[in-house]
Amino acid sequence: MIEPNPVAPHVAVPSLQGSRSRRHLSSLREYLDVLRDLGELQEIAHEVDWNLEIGAVTRRCYETGAPAPLFGRVKGVEPGFRVLGAPAGLSARPGQRFARVAVSVGLPPGATALEIVEALSRAEDKPPIPPRVVEDAPCKRNVFTGDAVDLMRLPTPLIHDGDGGRYINTWGTIVARSPDGTWTNWSIARIMLRDRNTMVGIVSPQKHVGRVHAMWKAIGKPMPFALSLGQDPVVPFFAGMPLRDGVSEGPVIGGYVGEPIEVVRCETVDLDVPASSEIVIEGNLTLDEMDAEGPMAEYPGYIVPSSRQFRPVYRVSAMTYRDDPILPIVAAGHPPEENHTCWGIGIAATVLAELRKAGWPVTACFVPFEAACHLLVVTVSRDWKRRTTHQDAPDFARALGNYVFSLRGGTVVPRIFVVLDDVDPSSPAEVLWAVATRVHPGDGELMFPTLSANPLNAFMRGNEKAAMFTTKAVLDGLPRDDWAADQVPVRADFATLYPEELKRKVLAGWTTLYGFPRDTSAGSR
Repeated sequence: MIEPNPVAPHVAVPSLQGSRSRRHLSSLREYLDVLRDLGELQEIAHEVDWNLEIGAVTRRCYETGAPAPLFGRVKGVEPGFRVLGAPAGLSARPGQRFARVAVSVGLPPGATALEIVEALSRAEDKPPIPPRVVEDAPCKRNVFTGDAVDLMRLPTPLIHDGDGGRYINTWGTIVARSPDGTWTNWSIARIMLRDRNTMVGIVSPQKHVGRVHAMWKAIGKPMPFALSLGQDPVVPFFAGMPLRDGVSEGPVIGGYVGEPIEVVRCETVDLDVPASSEIVIEGNLTLDEMDAEGPMAEYPGYIVPSSRQFRPVYRVSAMTYRDDPILPIVAAGHPPEENHTCWGIGIAATVLAELRKAGWPVTACFVPFEAACHLLVVTVSRDWKRRTTHQDAPDFARALGNYVFSLRGGTVVPRIFVVLDDVDPSSPAEVLWAVATRVHPGDGELMFPTLSANPLNAFMRGNEKAAMFTTKAVLDGLPRDDWAADQVPVRADFATLYPEELKRKVLAGWTTLYGFPRDTSAGSR
């Protein structure tokens, strides 16, 4: 088999159970204070235009690793309303590439991608703690109901040139409850402004908000909803995580952070929203009323001009907000952005948790950001044959594919790459190297025809998008079963090919003996 890389600590995934205390940031404003201290917030006093300028600056921040922009003045919008872009984008600062993601979920700013996935994968291992209802909250400082509602007062941007409208929800949490009250779902789905008191958005039957909506349609009633915009920074990570059907996110988050999430009652619907919300929009998702929505640049990294479709209409009965409220937004598109840093990490975490519970010999899962949620990398231990009944690599890879594609996280991801854990799944360079050198071009790609899929997958044909089914694949990167002992490849790198004593000498004398500048590359840690 392919030999391990014994001194590459970035491959190992440390257990975070009890090893690091988590800090629950209980509001968006507390989160912004942390970002400010880390140098991860750029406060912009210059007046900006909601028409594309906010989107352009935010997109540029993703592509350069610049701090998250906080726009303090928006053209044509009354003073006090603000917009936060790139709330969970990646950073160009050395040692804190994942800082915004890490501190959002309560980890230190220097946490690695695999540490973040590992922490979130353990969330459901903790006893759930239900949310705690409070009587009042800052989001009740300004309350508008009925004819007084005017969504056009909000600083909602036109994010991309070519978008079908101004998208008010790209980072907010939709709250919906099943008619019997047993399941309260918190989720994220894009929603576009329609006019002063209506919105229109994607309500996919594959997603939980679509399933709850179907329950209400079955009894002939519109679905009450609440949209929370801006709250505890951990909430979007669970709202975007593909938890199992019927699992309410609020108690899971409480268990993860070790204390109940505070919620407050809505004004016009029987729902509770995070008490830390900056802006709350309430109402009903209609039974049959539809209107055109889209297109919008999306997570695969493209905008499809012809993708405008008729979607369900949200009718708004109330709007409340804090003083000087902040609207968080995502400029979706070419990775990395929050669809990849939040949704992708959530997919990896839930798949890892399910594989671990089912006894698969997995060591890590990751959805590389550059693959735009189109590839899941699963690493397995080198003794996988001893720990499974599948003695043949293709048989093992096919069985793992069948299992993962049956999960909610597997519904999204069209390709899985199975490889030994000497490869760091969070390193695009290592993943590309391993795919190119370990997957046989003739039989290394295993096909899984006619599986449920997200119609936003970039490669899908028109008929597949309509049916929401496509062919998926597993890339089998496990060692060949017919290799003789002297044919097994060994990694040819510093960590593997040299004696330990010599490696220690080289590392210790890198600057003093050899005169090199300090090596800050990932492989030197």
